[in-house]
Amino acid sequence: MNKKQEAAETSFVETQTLPWDLPRFRNWIAVARIHALWKKVFSEALGPLGIQVAHYDVLANIFHTPGLTQQALAEKLLVGRSAMSMLLPELERRELVERRGDETDRRVRRLWLTPTGEALTRKAMAIHVARIEAMMTVLSDAECDAVGEMMRRVAKALES
Repeated sequence: MNKKQEAAETSFVETQTLPWDLPRFRNWIAVARIHALWKKVFSEALGPLGIQVAHYDVLANIFHTPGLTQQALAEKLLVGRSAMSMLLPELERRELVERRGDETDRRVRRLWLTPTGEALTRKAMAIHVARIEAMMTVLSDAECDAVGEMMRRVAKALES
């Protein structure tokens, strides 16, 4: 814990300020609410394609990095291998993803989209982009850039 965190915890305990009275807490709740609303809106938009957000995350990452390993995908999505081992067989059964052995390391399985998987992913990506554009139109380009920069700084702080 760093000095800022310790000071914030001490201040909270000493003053008994309620969490929702703290600007950082209120703002974080706003971010969490947006995330929850986004998942709902995006899930509904993906419904006609017969996929969920978790499926899309897998498909879009394989589309972006063909031949990605299962381990690298799990790390990128911040999920455990067990989550991957549940999603991948379903996507394989639907003939959207192929798992192939690595040419140099038999222990490694690499992931590839099938032509059907690529076509579905392209449709899902178009929905994704359209929904993001619609959501973010309430911000100017400068505001949008500022939000992105701030969230990258918060992410960096959490990662360290």
